[in-house]
Amino acid sequence: MDNGIVSRTYDGRVALRFQHAFAHPPDRVWRVITDPEYLRAWFPARVELDLTPGAQLVFRATEQQAERLGLPADHTATGTVIAVHPGRILEYMWDAEVLHWELVPDGSGGCWLTLTHTVEDEDSAYAHGADWHAGFEVLEAQLEGRDVDWSPGDRARELAEMYRNPSD
Repeated sequence: MDNGIVSRTYDGRVALRFQHAFAHPPDRVWRVITDPEYLRAWFPARVELDLTPGAQLVFRATEQQAERLGLPADHTATGTVIAVHPGRILEYMWDAEVLHWELVPDGSGGCWLTLTHTVEDEDSAYAHGADWHAGFEVLEAQLEGRDVDWSPGDRARELAEMYRNPSD
């Protein structure tokens, strides 16, 4: 898996972009990135997506997220669904951040999944890198039918050094 690319957006924000090839069709990957049953295992918050543009979302801190980030156990954030094109594009806001998921067939029955997470500053982008990397590892295991016998939070801690801001 690539380690993500950090770049500036046209409006001065920062985008962290991950791209990963899966040997599974877009509809199958779509299910793993939108179905609450799958999301619980890898997404960094508890959220049940309402796949309706304009729908309001509530993100609740997981136990691990609260512990790692020092958040209250009942911490919540809100968001809004921006765009939904089933099997292809999902975009929503999480507070002021934007998550854009895109699935593109690869011509051989699999697909490319690209996640672009747009944030306000570089430090924030790098801070999210290890979490998304660990999440993609779980997502891949789910698609391949392998048991997830590790903690995504522990794995993110292992990967954290790779995602330090190089200007630090």
